[in-house]
Amino acid sequence: MKLERPVTGGPCWTELGTSDLAAAERFYTELFGWRPETDPRQEAGGYTVAHLGDAAVAALAPLHQEEQPVAWNVAFSVDDADAAAEAVRAAGGTLILGPLDVHDAGRFTVAVDPGGAAFQMWQPRAFPGAGLFNAPGTLGWVELLTRAPDRATDFYTTVFGWSVNPSEHYTQWGVAGADFGGMVTMGERFPPEVPSHWLPYFAVEDVDAMASVATGAGGSILMEPASLPGGRRIALLKDPEGAIFGIYTAPEEGRA
Repeated sequence: MKLERPVTGGPCWTELGTSDLAAAERFYTELFGWRPETDPRQEAGGYTVAHLGDAAVAALAPLHQEEQPVAWNVAFSVDDADAAAEAVRAAGGTLILGPLDVHDAGRFTVAVDPGGAAFQMWQPRAFPGAGLFNAPGTLGWVELLTRAPDRATDFYTTVFGWSVNPSEHYTQWGVAGADFGGMVTMGERFPPEVPSHWLPYFAVEDVDAMASVATGAGGSILMEPASLPGGRRIALLKDPEGAIFGIYTAPEEGRA
């Protein structure tokens, strides 16, 4: 990811909705060395922020609705949550939650794009988002998996003003040309019951070693470690509760 900090229109945060908060804390602490801190306020509902050093890097949160899946979610920074919500509606998306205030930290919205992928929008106040990107154990890439790539491109460029860097097999998203993520078209190899979704990738020093740590900690490998053109190595993992996420190492000469 060519972003070093949250910027308007770019990814700013990722959080896990989990059915077992304690188990998630154990798994991701073993995997990434996170230091989880749970908000003690009753109204926070057990919301737990994971840190590396002094930097907040991700969150773990209990599920609050029966229909809510165990999954990682991706949030994008906006200057005005209410205006962004209207832009989502006008572009053919729908709102699930908000906009609503989260204490003094910011204003929050959950939305769904026209292809069915859920995402979040965050208007920062006291809390801008992740304090560190691209370092081992932190968010380094986000990826949309969708069955409607053309509609997705129209939607996200309209709502966020993203730049688009397409190739034959992969489209990369950017803010003013600084790429932070990509898009995969879900073809026949994806079971029909798998919905469109956003997927976070966390940077690691060694993909193969980290995949082994994940399985030893009770997770599983969804896609075995593989090398991509340009030197990047990736894998897809499942945590013990079934949430999917990616890990990667960037080529030494720079980030994708």
